[in-house]
Amino acid sequence: MHDIHPFLNSSLTGFAIVPDDGVILADGPDAGTFLQGQLSQDVLLMPVGHARLAAFCSAKGRMQASFVVFKLSPERFALVCRQDLLAATLQRLSMFVMRAKVKLSNASDEFMCCGLLGSAGLSFFGTASDAPPWTAVVQNQAQLVALHPAGGLFRALWLAPAGSTPPEGPELSAQAWRLSEVLAGVAVVSAPVVDAYVPQMLNFESVGGVNFKKGCYPGQEVVARSQFRGTLKRRGYIAKSTAILQAGQEIFTAQDPEQACGSVAMSALALPADAQHMGSYAIVSLQTSSNQDLLHAGSASGPQLTLMPLPYPLLEDI
Repeated sequence: MHDIHPFLNSSLTGFAIVPDDGVILADGPDAGTFLQGQLSQDVLLMPVGHARLAAFCSAKGRMQASFVVFKLSPERFALVCRQDLLAATLQRLSMFVMRAKVKLSNASDEFMCCGLLGSAGLSFFGTASDAPPWTAVVQNQAQLVALHPAGGLFRALWLAPAGSTPPEGPELSAQAWRLSEVLAGVAVVSAPVVDAYVPQMLNFESVGGVNFKKGCYPGQEVVARSQFRGTLKRRGYIAKSTAILQAGQEIFTAQDPEQACGSVAMSALALPADAQHMGSYAIVSLQTSSNQDLLHAGSASGPQLTLMPLPYPLLEDI
């Protein structure tokens, strides 16, 4: 397995099997219309063979899960999400099926999911330089989608039937992939932060996770109101710390030691597990009024956080 520098570099290449991701399969004549009414993304207009980011929200607009949605056929969709919330998410989605002709199932054992980094991923897209986020290709039975890069490092998600031969190239650690997720600035919702964020609190509208032109879905009014009425008061940022940060951990400033100004949405170790003392990186959701303050994890006297520049612009106007 290859070690990884904390600041991912463009020379890194290979694939990583990501065991903590699972797959929900939506299959049936009404699969598209059902998901259209549940997710923040327009899956009906999505071409077959393509994939998009989407949020599954509560009626209050809070994210219950985040998905990379692959459209396998007009009647078949694969929703890649964190394994630790898959069962609860599947149960919640199933509550809304009613008479729709769609079958929802945990299909994690039916698929193989890999993260591709650097030239190992770019080679599938027929380019030596770049493929914009959400560009998709189909290779035999595998589907690939380009994701937001981590700095200058290309990233893609590869989904294929279980038992498929992994992509060619060096095998990287799952930790390397998770670090690339954090440094790309696109949060993945996991069990500790379910119901914690409206999509804009994690910049989902800026990374292709919200379609404001589609029809209704749970929480849509809250999401739209957050976007179009007034300034957003909480945003996603990338932070680093010498401490080991955990999803759901609260963040404080010395100016207000009693009231948290944000929380950790997801984190990854800066180096392989045998060097945990080197700290971690995280995507944090903060009040915008606090992003210039000294930030601390856990309490106002806890480990300090340092914010890093986002690798993408925030969407100011739709």
